[in-house]
Amino acid sequence: MSNGKNGRGIEPEPGKKVDIRDYDAGDTPGMSKDEAIEEIARLRIRLNELQDLLYADERFAVLFVLQAIDTAGKDSTINSVFQEVGPIGCQVVSFKVPTPEELAHDYLWRYRKATPEKGHIKIFNRSHYESVLVERVKDIVPKSVWEKRYDDINEWEDYLVRNGTVVMKFFLLISKDEQRERLQERVDNPKKQWKFRMGDLGDRKLWDKYVEAYNDAITRCNTKEAPWHVIPANKKWYRDVLVARALIEKLESLDLRYPPADPSIIGVKVE
Repeated sequence: MSNGKNGRGIEPEPGKKVDIRDYDAGDTPGMSKDEAIEEIARLRIRLNELQDLLYADERFAVLFVLQAIDTAGKDSTINSVFQEVGPIGCQVVSFKVPTPEELAHDYLWRYRKATPEKGHIKIFNRSHYESVLVERVKDIVPKSVWEKRYDDINEWEDYLVRNGTVVMKFFLLISKDEQRERLQERVDNPKKQWKFRMGDLGDRKLWDKYVEAYNDAITRCNTKEAPWHVIPANKKWYRDVLVARALIEKLESLDLRYPPADPSIIGVKVE
């Protein structure tokens, strides 16, 4: 199991039991905030270059899954990491409470219809994993239902990978103390009060149940084809660098290239 010093976050070994309580959410080994700020600026530009290549190449799609306990910074991670990436080939989908239409279909339907086309990055801000997280923790469905969903998810992600979609999954790890501070900031800061809901306090009381649900989701759905990255996220600047590094490394491994020019344009003079 990686200890996080590979620069891409913690990469649990497939098939091994994961307990996120074993990891330090405040870890920033060997990196200062100033170094991170300098590096993320370069990484954003490189990510934009690679996304342009992905869009032109049209052989692969990228599904970027982002999960976290409340206040860990899903929105700010997206805003920071993808700051330089244009919107044409990169879109964000945020999944809220299912609509009546979505509830009338199987639970994966709304996620399947949102997957990226070739050449595109699709960012899932929350995802199909809510079906084994919030629905489990809040007893929305019984154990006899959510217990079978891990296999459903693995089979679906394997299908996506076999058909040219790169699946990258990131769990942003914060400590309970850090969550308390961030919730309090939402209460105290007039510019952030709109983010706070009284239900957030009820969810906080379920912290231990969410930890167990995440342990099972990461353990049981961490495959070689669609691995999980656990990102220490107490320090936002460190979080952003790790996510960007992992995504860039994966994109660079795809040997993306611009398609050859139409031979008929060689030598054409534009008047």
